[in-house]
Amino acid sequence: MKARFEAIYTAALADVLDARGCRDQTLPPAIRPLAPGLRLAGPAYTVQGRPAETADYDEALRRVLRMLGEVPEGHVAVYACAQDVSAHLGELSVTSLEARGVAGCVLDGGCRDVRFILDVGFPVFSRFVTPEDSTWRWELEATQVPVTIGRVRIEPGDWVVGDDDGVVVVPHAIAESVLVEAEKKAATESEIRVAVRDGMPPLAAYEQYGTF
Repeated sequence: MKARFEAIYTAALADVLDARGCRDQTLPPAIRPLAPGLRLAGPAYTVQGRPAETADYDEALRRVLRMLGEVPEGHVAVYACAQDVSAHLGELSVTSLEARGVAGCVLDGGCRDVRFILDVGFPVFSRFVTPEDSTWRWELEATQVPVTIGRVRIEPGDWVVGDDDGVVVVPHAIAESVLVEAEKKAATESEIRVAVRDGMPPLAAYEQYGTF
């Protein structure tokens, strides 16, 4: 299923989820890929944190490093940071994740060492970039618990898919059926694209194909 989620575009997934009444599944538009063309897909490994004045830098850092070593291969690390002033991910963390086959990282927070990360090719979606370290300013609270980013509740194992349009979260309980519908929609849209290029009016295309 991973390869199929990697191949589908987020707009198709969002449309299928909307039609099912799941209308709060797209992360805030401020969460963007570090560079155009980056894509990610995988089950969510959730990370919850909060702002904190860190008294023990060593222990705070060790907690984050232990967490990084626990993200499973093929998963997407999803950080709910509740903070907008520092970087929660950097080059060495990404190097470790990439080396172990993690699929990517989505940060409702900050990233740094952007050039190094882009050189590695590891897909990171973040709210902002900054050189400021989070270790003195933020603490890891829990992993593999439900988190909320914007209006989206994300549970461990939900499918997280990101591309140039943004990030969509597909609840794991309906992931397979949503994917099947999205694949059908993408195929239909390819037919519509050809028809419209050949001169079919948009309304006629919608009436014929049932979507646009």
